Amino acid sequence: MQILVTGGAGFIGSNFVHYLLNQHEDDEVITLDALTYAGSKDNLDGVLNDPRHEFVEGDIRDRELVSDLADDVDTIVNFAAESHVDRSIDGGKPFVSTNVQGTQTLLDAATEGDIDRFLQISTDEVYGQILDGKFSEEDLLNPRNPYAATKAGADLLAQSFQTTHNLPVVITRTCNNFGPRQHPEKLIPKFIQNAADGMTLPVYGDGSNVREWIYVKDNCRALDVVLREGTVGEIYNIGSNTEKTNLEVTEAILNAVGASEDLIEFVEDRAGHDQRYALETKKVEALGWEPQYTFEDGLRRTIDYYLN
Repeated sequence: MQILVTGGAGFIGSNFVHYLLNQHEDDEVITLDALTYAGSKDNLDGVLNDPRHEFVEGDIRDRELVSDLADDVDTIVNFAAESHVDRSIDGGKPFVSTNVQGTQTLLDAATEGDIDRFLQISTDEVYGQILDGKFSEEDLLNPRNPYAATKAGADLLAQSFQTTHNLPVVITRTCNNFGPRQHPEKLIPKFIQNAADGMTLPVYGDGSNVREWIYVKDNCRALDVVLREGTVGEIYNIGSNTEKTNLEVTEAILNAVGASEDLIEFVEDRAGHDQRYALETKKVEALGWEPQYTFEDGLRRTIDYYLN
């Protein structure tokens, strides 16, 4: 495959680029990233100079650039997105611009370039919260914050291009990722650093909000399976079946680092904070995928990465 990975210098995108180049000797990858605060070429150390890899600094909203790149590949994997919920609550305009308008620019280029596969990377947050049970791919979208709303908008745009232009779109919706190369504003890397430095760990509300956590390498394996084996027009949930409250995650980090639970500081809850996410994953499991890392193993590897 000749693959354009957008947002490939960010957290999940860079891990996916590493995975592709390490697992598939015939793959050639172009990484496109605007190198905003969340992306860094350092995340591509080890593959940046691989002869099968090209890095391009640029924006997915740049129509001319994206069209030129689409002409050189047969596959597009779109990770590029503004992704921090708190930032979206403070101001949603950059999220609409990148997540919706940027995705449309990519879809236009993919249609004109006769792309063989367009993988749209989405999130479980598009479904909203679920207090009992799990979301299936057929459930209605009910995003409850500006970030999730713009990701839902991008999903719907991608589906519309599949219907009206026969663009071979596949969508994945993954639960909370953690692991190497994640931006330190996110919960797990932030709390690892704070715990190691003896700083307080600010927990929203009473810490009872539940998330499903997946180690990023398991997610990359799932994305690769869907990319190669998934059915055009389908949506695939990717989850681990491992649910933790935010307080449980916080306590696990403190215990692993050897810091006191006295560092926990409960703070005012976030506006519109979803109580729980959970995904049904039968469709991706039917492709032969299942997670390989436990939460505890992934957390240990993640802590080692950040502390070293």
